[in-house]
Amino acid sequence: MDAFFAAAEQAAKPSLRGKAVVVGGLGPRGVVSTASYEARAFGVHSAMPTAQARRLAPNAAYLFPRFTLYRSVSEQVMELLGALSPLVEPLSLDEAFVDLEAGGVAFDAASARAVGERLRADIKARTGLTGSVGLAASKMLAKIGSERAKPDGLVLIEPGTERELLAPLSVRVLPGIGPATGDHLRRAGISTIGELAEAGEDELVRLLGKTHGAGVYAMSLARDERRVVAEREGKSVSVEDTYDLDIHDRVRVRAEVAALADRCVGRLRASGRSGRTVVLKVRRYDFSTLTRSETLRAPTDDPAVVREAAARLLELVDTTGGVRLLGVGVSGLADFTQEVLFARTTAGEEHAPPPLAPAPVPVAAPELAPSLPPPPRWRPGQDVLHAAYGPGWVQGSGLGRVTVRFETPYDERPGRVRTFAVDDADLSAAEPLPLVR
Repeated sequence: MDAFFAAAEQAAKPSLRGKAVVVGGLGPRGVVSTASYEARAFGVHSAMPTAQARRLAPNAAYLFPRFTLYRSVSEQVMELLGALSPLVEPLSLDEAFVDLEAGGVAFDAASARAVGERLRADIKARTGLTGSVGLAASKMLAKIGSERAKPDGLVLIEPGTERELLAPLSVRVLPGIGPATGDHLRRAGISTIGELAEAGEDELVRLLGKTHGAGVYAMSLARDERRVVAEREGKSVSVEDTYDLDIHDRVRVRAEVAALADRCVGRLRASGRSGRTVVLKVRRYDFSTLTRSETLRAPTDDPAVVREAAARLLELVDTTGGVRLLGVGVSGLADFTQEVLFARTTAGEEHAPPPLAPAPVPVAAPELAPSLPPPPRWRPGQDVLHAAYGPGWVQGSGLGRVTVRFETPYDERPGRVRTFAVDDADLSAAEPLPLVR
């Protein structure tokens, strides 16, 4: 999918069509998830700090992600892919490999191109968004083709032309070659894939090690034997939060870790899994990142067990200087949960469950003065519904006011803007509307 999150926002909001849109975290430490092609013209790109993006494109619309909408669109696209072949390997919400041969829908370059063009048309009709298709004999080349096809295009790499296509491209195009490896190769005088092939396997093994060097050499010759795997088994479940300001209070850190553990178990249970290893991730004030793990005797999906393990791991980490990020994960996933009274860790420690507390004695609750709920926190891009004006989205809020633009994906023109008190009783949060009726 092309600039997926940003394109979905443009489709949902007529006032943003054709304009620079940036989706991501909007706090002081926020990071860009997706930038529209209009925003990319200013140099904005994914993984860039949002503060830097604002300096490059101050007039762009900056929105929080709406994953409910993105997942809905992704499901529609994956359904279209599933109609082509039983072998569909999703990589993310907006990208997947499809084995067309397994689906019996393509047997040569011409039929593959026809399938790709029909798929692009179906995606547009079903979702209102555009996608780009790469067609090739291997996963690596199909991925490269789809990147070269963007936006809204199709690239077919004919068998026999692969090495000619790859030769002038940067080594960074190949999977597994990140910034550090790219710099290492550049210092050795290797910048393009063609130069990788010329260097030979022995030289690359010397530079990168046996396994990585041999793999990179094979890819430079367009060799990629990886198959499309229909079901990718998740290896772990995790959640993490980055904080706008460093957390120095140890009590607050413990509370955040406990909350993250509960959220992690929520995801674990939603997937119908349990896990054996609890992992704590801490990024400190100086950007150093520490991970600590504890392996239990048996898999669990008990939030109390995960909370306690995460708390024990936190005691092994010095957070004196402040914490920027915290994360809790569970790995070693299983499809069952074994209840154990004594969960033995890899360190050989045993953690007995707390004794049962006596049954509480009911007491009459004192009468309390009714407390007013806190005003809702309105986020830019959030869907809302007004009793009189109908559906709209939040453009911004502050100083006790919230500004809403009333428009829907089905409007041809931008909607009107109105401002309300943040606690206006007629204004409520709403679910995203489908992009196509």
